Amino acid sequence: MVEKPCSINDVAKRAGVSPATVSNVLTGRKPVSSKLAKKVEAAVKALDYRADPLASMLRSGDAKIVAMLVPDLDNPFFTSVVSAVEQCLGKDSYEVIVASSHGEEAVERSKLKAILAWRPAGLIVVPCNDKFPSCEFIEASRTPYVIADRVTGNPNADTVSLDNEAAGRLAASHLIDLGHEDILIAATSLSLANIRQRCRGASEVLRSRNLPDPAIVELGFEIEAASGKFSEWLDHNSRPTAILALTNSTTLTALTTIAERGLRLSQDVSLIGFDDYAWMNARATPLTAIAQPVRDMGRILWERLSARIKGDDSPAKHVLLPCELKLRESTAALPGARLAATTTKVDLFPSG
Repeated sequence: MVEKPCSINDVAKRAGVSPATVSNVLTGRKPVSSKLAKKVEAAVKALDYRADPLASMLRSGDAKIVAMLVPDLDNPFFTSVVSAVEQCLGKDSYEVIVASSHGEEAVERSKLKAILAWRPAGLIVVPCNDKFPSCEFIEASRTPYVIADRVTGNPNADTVSLDNEAAGRLAASHLIDLGHEDILIAATSLSLANIRQRCRGASEVLRSRNLPDPAIVELGFEIEAASGKFSEWLDHNSRPTAILALTNSTTLTALTTIAERGLRLSQDVSLIGFDDYAWMNARATPLTAIAQPVRDMGRILWERLSARIKGDDSPAKHVLLPCELKLRESTAALPGARLAATTTKVDLFPSG
């Protein structure tokens, strides 16, 4: 049987004082006579009492807790953002609690209600879709919050996201500079603004070079099902010379399908992945990839949320972060193509 931890009431009973007196001794909030203080200290030591910091913060209204709600904890990008934020807020003595909406609007609404009931000092949210009607709960609670990654319209809250159109332009420019004109974009869902923006950026580059828009295949969010959709698309269309995958999951899907068909990366088809993880560089054919500045994203998310928690009521700030193209061996020049110089980095700076 698990022993029940002692409470402040147990300490008060042993010391022969009120719970309020115990609290005053432990917090120093109000002066207590040395005689009573010694009784409380002796009782605390005898019972090995440990105060519950969360309960104390909730009672005082000074919660050093922030919450993060993301669409999917299986997605390494979202967990990387959580980790980046966590590394920043520790220096301010805050703790973080994390929940997932599983990409469903009803779950997002339910999780937000539960999180807000704990009265966190602030909240960081990656919405599960473009509508984000659940923001009404946050605004009604007057809890400071920041929106990360998926941003649409002109929200009332601060936002921090990648410059997605620039990411699409950078990737497409690299492929075109290598001589590729038949480019396939592997997307999760065009229902998400950030995915549409990446497609738009890529399409703009092709049009500027008098080339046709790239083909786009929507693969969804389940990797196993996505592989079947990708194979089906390839069965009914001519094989592209290059593939641009717009997320880490579509990158894995493209790799799986390429391997199943016995195709050789860079020789039979070039591939640009999205996000940049250690495994991408540890492959037999390392992947060219669009890297998101996750550390910068975490730092700025906490800077903006921390400012709002401290009372900053200035107009909402919308920060766009630059991406970087990591050049590796999964992309190569099309035989016989006239090559152009390839830009490796978008010259953008975060806007404040």
